[in-house]
Amino acid sequence: MIRRAFSAVAATVAAGWLIVSVVMVIAAYVSTTDHSSGSADTSSSVAVGTTSTAAGELRLGYFANVTHATAVVGVAHGDFAKALGTTKLTTQIYNAGPAEMTALLGGQLDAAYVGPSSALSAFAQSHGQALRIVAGATSGGAELVVRPGITSVADLKGKTLATPQKGNTQDVALRAWLKQNGLTANPDGTGDVSVNPQDNAATLDQFKAGHIDGAWLPEPWASRMVAEAGAKVLVDERSLWPGGQFATTNLVVSTDFLTAHPDTVKALIDGQIAANSWITANPAAAQTLVNDQLKALTGKALTAAEIARAFSEQTVTDDPLAASLQTSMDHAVATGLLKQTDLHGIFDLTLLNTELARDGRAAVSDAGLSSK
Repeated sequence: MIRRAFSAVAATVAAGWLIVSVVMVIAAYVSTTDHSSGSADTSSSVAVGTTSTAAGELRLGYFANVTHATAVVGVAHGDFAKALGTTKLTTQIYNAGPAEMTALLGGQLDAAYVGPSSALSAFAQSHGQALRIVAGATSGGAELVVRPGITSVADLKGKTLATPQKGNTQDVALRAWLKQNGLTANPDGTGDVSVNPQDNAATLDQFKAGHIDGAWLPEPWASRMVAEAGAKVLVDERSLWPGGQFATTNLVVSTDFLTAHPDTVKALIDGQIAANSWITANPAAAQTLVNDQLKALTGKALTAAEIARAFSEQTVTDDPLAASLQTSMDHAVATGLLKQTDLHGIFDLTLLNTELARDGRAAVSDAGLSSK
């Protein structure tokens, strides 16, 4: 059945094998769900009941990146485990969002820290069925870094740039920015600028070897390119957004898991709030902890200057900065990576705002895109 579903989808999808793999899994998911129209199912807003809905296990995905400091700290500092109580926490590390969303849609993950573009893709292709954004995590922390001789967007014509993965948040940001500045970078690899999606570690090696001219990367990879390879910042993505605020990482949860286990999702959000509060109150200790974890997860620690620079480029936040999501969708549509989709239902911030209120903090906005 899955092979047949894959063949049918693959015939109509031109965005590359990784996006096809996501759609294949989504096809299996959607085939078991009633969705008579392409609009989002807005009936899944949850409330914690009087009986326990705690899961026996929570499978969580995240990246070994500074932009995922919330998850890195939540795991290593014990905030997630403490909040989850008897629920077992199982974690998996990913390099970029499309592969992570394939795992979530395939039933291998229950929740994930991921960039907005990858979450949007999964939501759009599943007709609003597959996931909900339940909290933010990071704002900022992404840059286009290039060779010193490149000083303007015009200098990029004919050059080769890298991103973490086709269709991921930085990949969409790069292609959209090039298009806005009159340069093409088509999903099939053609255009004025060649975009080469690849593993971040490979990007650093390729840049050092002179095989690529730059990359749009999340932290700490942008800082490593600057410190270790002599790259220069051409675009700090914060300069492209109102107030410098945009979602780099959000917390998404499988809709099925959210419906079945709201108590567990609430506990995960409690753990995140604790982790972000600790990071904000203890920036030096947080940098040390995250750096130690990056070494454990990737085999290489950052220098003191690199970890400090990476942290300075971003802000941890429980706010998903929902107002930036439609712009992210518009960028993906403009670059040919997604079709325009009604985003109503993609957010369910009920549990987050309940927990924020309990701590005496203001509610965060869903920009009118909640599942209510």
